[in-house]
Amino acid sequence: MNKKTVGDDQIIIDQTSCWVKNVIVGNNFCPFAKRELERDSIRYHVKHNMDLELALQAVIDECVHLDENEATETMLLIFAEDFKDFDSYLELVGLGENLVADQGYEGIYQFASFHPDYCFAGAEHNDAANYTNRSPYPMLHLIREASVEQVLKHYPEPEKIPERNIERARELGLDEMKRQLDLCCKTVN
Repeated sequence: MNKKTVGDDQIIIDQTSCWVKNVIVGNNFCPFAKRELERDSIRYHVKHNMDLELALQAVIDECVHLDENEATETMLLIFAEDFKDFDSYLELVGLGENLVADQGYEGIYQFASFHPDYCFAGAEHNDAANYTNRSPYPMLHLIREASVEQVLKHYPEPEKIPERNIERARELGLDEMKRQLDLCCKTVN
C-alpha cells in the first residue's frame, strides 16, 4: 500500500479547486459557487482507502464539521482512490443521501455528486452535458441549504439551472468540456 503524503493531498485539492474555479464557476454551472470560492469558504477534504462504511461515516463527520464551523459554507469530500466505478459510486450517493436524511440533516445540507465518469440517466456517455457533473475525482458535495435558498432568491428561474447547464455544456461541445476537465486534472503547480 502506498503511503499518501500531505503533498499528494494538496495536489488533489489544487486539481479540485482548479475544476471548481474553471469549470463550475467559469461556466456558471452553479450560481452559488463563485461567492464561496471568492470568500474561501469551501472545505476540500481528501480521503484515502475508504470502503462504503468508512465513506458514509466521513459524510456524517463532514455534516458535524459544518455544524461546528459556520465559516465553512460548503464542502467537497474527495475520494482519491476509491469509488472509481460509477455504479459503486452511485450506491454510495444513494446511501449517503439516505443517511444524511436519517441523521436529521435533511433540509439543513443539500447533497450533490460529482464523478470523473458521471453520466446522467438516459444520456450517452459522450454527451457533453455529463460534464456539468464530471470532476477530477469521485466526490460528494454538502451545501448549506439555507445559503443556497438565499442566493437563489435573486437568481432568475432557478428551477431551470440544470437545463441551462446542459445547454451550455452542449454549446461548448464535448472536446471543449474534456479540455477544461483535463486541464484541471493535470498536476497543478
